[in-house]
Amino acid sequence: MTFSVDKSVEVLERTPGVLNVWLGGLSDFWVLSNYGEATFSPFDVVGHLIEAEQTNWMTRLRVILDRGEAEPFPPFDRYAMLETNTGKSMADLLTAFTALRVKSLDELKALNLTPEALDRRGAHPAFGPVTARQLIAAWVVHDLGHLHQVAKAMAFQYRDDVGPSGSNPRPPYSRPSCSPSCRCRTHQ
Repeated sequence: MTFSVDKSVEVLERTPGVLNVWLGGLSDFWVLSNYGEATFSPFDVVGHLIEAEQTNWMTRLRVILDRGEAEPFPPFDRYAMLETNTGKSMADLLTAFTALRVKSLDELKALNLTPEALDRRGAHPAFGPVTARQLIAAWVVHDLGHLHQVAKAMAFQYRDDVGPSGSNPRPPYSRPSCSPSCRCRTHQ
């Protein structure tokens, strides 16, 4: 698939809704439990996404567009939410994340990024040169990875309760192999 801002926005604008439907109103059992030492709970994930929304994605995109590689991106504290979210509820976090994401995407769309702008480079402090296109793609993948992490943390809570089906999971489901003459999207 070829990258596009519009396709990226399709995913990015849905993340708050997915999290609101999935986590809104759940008990602390589900939202505060993680899947092992030094892992994120769903509450931590939403807090982390808020921190990224405030200090990472659009901040770094503006650095790329305004200053290029002249200065590295500002640092991003992946664990800041452990302090900043103390005393807050999941409802508080979901409301804040939704508002921040709407603002970020309004700003992103208003930029009307051209192919040339998407190819502009910034300087990641750890990884070196990063284009605007790569940054936005990473934003999408970051969201999807954390949605997976929420599912993993929640599923982990019933790991001992699923009986024999949980101890011997089936291999991933896959489609039957198509013939070489098949006209499905995979073979076109």
